[in-house]
Amino acid sequence: MAKITKRGSARLAPVNHPLVAHSHVLALDPEALHARTEAAIDAIYAQSESANTLRSYATALRYWAAWFQLRYRQTLTLPVPIAAVLQFVVDHVEREDANGAFVHELSPAIDAALVAAGFKASLGLLKLSTVRHRLAVLSKAHQLKALDNPVRAAPVVELVRRVRKLYASRGRTATSQPALTRPPLEAMLATCTDGLIGLRDRALLLVGWSTGGRRRSELTRLTVEQVMRVEAALYVFRLSQSKTNQAGEDDDPHAVKPIAGVAALALTAWLEAAQLTSGALFRRVRGSKVGGALTPQAVRCIVQRRARLAGLTDVRYSAHSIRSGFMTEAGRSGMHLRDAMALSEHRTPETALKYFQPGAALASGVNKLLDGLDRADLDGDHAD
Repeated sequence: MAKITKRGSARLAPVNHPLVAHSHVLALDPEALHARTEAAIDAIYAQSESANTLRSYATALRYWAAWFQLRYRQTLTLPVPIAAVLQFVVDHVEREDANGAFVHELSPAIDAALVAAGFKASLGLLKLSTVRHRLAVLSKAHQLKALDNPVRAAPVVELVRRVRKLYASRGRTATSQPALTRPPLEAMLATCTDGLIGLRDRALLLVGWSTGGRRRSELTRLTVEQVMRVEAALYVFRLSQSKTNQAGEDDDPHAVKPIAGVAALALTAWLEAAQLTSGALFRRVRGSKVGGALTPQAVRCIVQRRARLAGLTDVRYSAHSIRSGFMTEAGRSGMHLRDAMALSEHRTPETALKYFQPGAALASGVNKLLDGLDRADLDGDHAD
């Protein structure tokens, strides 16, 4: 039974059993992490993140360290002062001066040094989305170390809110990748021949699109073992890990996805042609040889290549276009948002609605409110 020793603490009764530790076993301090413990935790964090996420985190933190060194002539250490975070923001966003010219606080010398050292690709401001990502990474670094988080401090939160409002007033909000709706998807599918590459690309596009707009990382993690054939034109698979279920919880009610109709037939054609019975579902192809799993970058390249072959060069499609295209088409077809989100696994209705609402608006007929307007009404030649 616990004995109360002081306010807010309790002492458990001693274990009634002789416990002997060997002399070579290190006695740890329960109030502090041992170096090996900290290293083990870091390894678990690293191994549980995707390679893309780790690269983006590393790039952001290297940029922070370089900028801090140049700006303050000091090595970056955590926690970062709130004043430094505020300086980072004003260094990297534009505002108008008294004459209406756009200015920022990053000096040309520091900008040039960052580019010369490889921390920036080119001179000039970062995109607002990049600035926000770098702030998010710094915030995460403080959270993981249980340190006071300057990014969540009221002055920083308010400044970022006002920057977003300022950029929005100028039409400088972040742009989304174009949605791969049904018409451009069909155009891309028409470029897929009956060779190995064409069969793979057709199956990849159809499976990715029809199962809720799968992320490229989810497609490249899919294995043959995960996909179970139910009937001639129906497979099901359990999404072992996704952005909304990173721990791969088995009780996730939305983790099971159907592959039906033309997507199922396309998958069967690919599996049979590639003679796949185990391992990665979507793979590299060189000539007549089938290799290892595709990378997420390869999925993006496939989408872009098929867009070029289809003559869709006026917009720049990406792997994310599969996801946004499914949601837009779901809205257009009259699917309930709840059902679309169950397939796509968007975290919040607000995020899903960015893509779903344009399609739903088209389906509602609001774009046809002016249909039937007489041409004369537009010419302005008649008397009032």
